[in-house]
Amino acid sequence: MEKADLDAIGLWIVERGLAGAPETEILNGFCERLSRLGLDINRALAIVDTLHPTLEGRAFRWRNDGVEESSYFEYGRTDDSDPASGWRRSVFYHMLANELRELRLHLADDPLAALDPLPTMKANGYTDFLAIVPRFASTGTVGEMDCIYTSWATRRASGFSDVEIEALRLLVPKLVLAIKCVSMGRIASTLVEVYLGRDAGRRVLSGRIARGVAESIGAVLWYSDLRGYTRITDEAKPEEIIPLLNDYAHLVVSAIHEAGGDVLKLIGDGTLAIFTAEDPAEACRAALKAEATLRQGLADLNARRATEGRPVTSAYLGLHIGEVLYGNIGSEDRLDFTVVGPAVNEVNRIAAMCRSVDRSLVVSDAFRQATPEPERSRLVSVGRFALRGVGRAQELFTLDPALTRTDA
Repeated sequence: MEKADLDAIGLWIVERGLAGAPETEILNGFCERLSRLGLDINRALAIVDTLHPTLEGRAFRWRNDGVEESSYFEYGRTDDSDPASGWRRSVFYHMLANELRELRLHLADDPLAALDPLPTMKANGYTDFLAIVPRFASTGTVGEMDCIYTSWATRRASGFSDVEIEALRLLVPKLVLAIKCVSMGRIASTLVEVYLGRDAGRRVLSGRIARGVAESIGAVLWYSDLRGYTRITDEAKPEEIIPLLNDYAHLVVSAIHEAGGDVLKLIGDGTLAIFTAEDPAEACRAALKAEATLRQGLADLNARRATEGRPVTSAYLGLHIGEVLYGNIGSEDRLDFTVVGPAVNEVNRIAAMCRSVDRSLVVSDAFRQATPEPERSRLVSVGRFALRGVGRAQELFTLDPALTRTDA
């Protein structure tokens, strides 16, 4: 195994990392190149923690022992009881607890070979195992991502040679750096989309971060909030409030996303979202589709929560269509990527009218006029109203109650 060959693999790793190649591609290419040099790796694993609302991390696998296995999987929180128990039995937990950065085990006779998943590997003919865990400095740590766990195993009877171990020690840190680079990009994308919204997040990542830069767009505006939220928070147990918000927010956000909309703000129990399309009629249709999905989801959720003896509620929703400014608004050190303009104020006032007319959905006349058939025929007037802060009175509409009952 010549130094020039190892240098060539190191250069390849750097090039793929700079190119932003997927982690599976980098790991696969690394293992295949080492195999061609005679380093008899039969199984490799790289695990990286991430910063994600529901996932704790991602794992990438390579093997050439004839066993079909997914090259990639995600895993949830290991602080839950069952995952935590499995994690504490693992090789990597042992290394973490004992502050080890490297662990070499001959599976035939080493007492630590009882750690998961080594007994299974031994039964499948593996002889030698090497784990390398390069750790990051505190300034390079993001969330729980303070290292990348890697392992390398062979079925060769004599195990890894000293030269092969040295080759892995030399190259694995470069591999880890490339994987970290790609993972950091994924984390950045996740964070901006989770906290800013999908479309706003993509715009920010594309470079739209200058203060005051906004564009005028036509959009359907959605504003919803929960019925009786203040009363519920006064009466419910404190530990029930966050689960309640999460349950109902999940329904609202999922319904909007499934219909192609973008959530811009979660304001306590309120949600501001937009639907855009080249044809405004299609944006209106998408918003009504989201409303129908939400209505059915609320019925199912309330039935489940009522059975569990937990507080239930429903949502008020206002829909409007108009021109808004979409972009960065705020101070030099705290910006918000959102929509502003009279139409935003108006949809908020329209949603507030749900209480006055005792309906869960109220839409503007502009929205009704832009809505295509047959959806438009389902919208019926609830009267003409002067909205607070809006200069002109307007007729408002809701879904025909008879049709709504039939749909439910």
